[in-house]
Amino acid sequence: MNFSQRSRSFVKTIAVVLALALPTALAISSADARVGGGFSSGSRGSRTYSAPPSTQTAPGSTSQFNRTYTQPGVGMNSAAAAPARGGLFGRAGGFMGGLAAGFLGAGLLGMLFGGGLFGGLGGLSSILGLIIQIALVVLVVRLAMSWWQRRHAPQPAYAGPSAGPDPGSQTSYRSGLSGFGFGANNAPLEIKPADYEAFERLLGETQAAWSNEDVAKLHTLATPEMVSYFEKDLAENRARNVVNKVSNTKLLQGDLAEAWREGETDYATVAMRFALTDKTVDRNTGAIVAGGDQPTEATEVWTFARRTGGNWELSAIQQTN
Repeated sequence: MNFSQRSRSFVKTIAVVLALALPTALAISSADARVGGGFSSGSRGSRTYSAPPSTQTAPGSTSQFNRTYTQPGVGMNSAAAAPARGGLFGRAGGFMGGLAAGFLGAGLLGMLFGGGLFGGLGGLSSILGLIIQIALVVLVVRLAMSWWQRRHAPQPAYAGPSAGPDPGSQTSYRSGLSGFGFGANNAPLEIKPADYEAFERLLGETQAAWSNEDVAKLHTLATPEMVSYFEKDLAENRARNVVNKVSNTKLLQGDLAEAWREGETDYATVAMRFALTDKTVDRNTGAIVAGGDQPTEATEVWTFARRTGGNWELSAIQQTN
């Protein structure tokens, strides 16, 4: 088998692998179609890179943020003024990032197949070949970026792992638990019953506004950073000619992970397990393309932020492991 034949065999193998992986990827995305798209997004002030304590509702760990404006070692107040930069291949890289990724992918495989830096694009001579090249490069870059973020993420600001609330004293979500932040510079913050009611209301109203694609309403419920992510996700749905319909959102269980104050901003991180009907339908015909009419459950950790004298807003959503 000569080099050209081996090259074509390699491309066919990659195509088969991608074809086999595609149904799994679609299944994952359809299961996470609700608001936030299954990502961990947003900011938790100076604790963005500190894992919230586990709770009875979410006894495991939370995923690191996939999307955040806050840079390591920088508080939310100074980082939220400008949108996050996704870099050359980042999610926020836009058209130029994707274009650069495509040309670089073509060049890398071109060198691999002996066609020169840009020979791969013409050598494969098919859109499928270009897609495969881009997918490979994006996969490698994302893995490298994930490794880099884990390596350089600062350690949690509080000392030692948190054991979580005492199961014997655990009370309901709306019981008026008091949460205390860690760190000498953060004042303890009491969360009152009215605050818990606001958190539950925001859970339902945010899901409903997302389902209705009501960006104006989302701006009244979440921080500008979170709304920017919602708008990107909604734009992707429109590009695919689908709409995600979420209904019957009901809180099943919830508890406070931590609450603290930074300057003029209060933060409260709450674990919530909730039921909802989550389906994605064709925008024109209404036919279901993912999900269904049967209720499902999800457990996420939401962080809410409130300026002095203002209302609580959704500041972050983290997925549980």
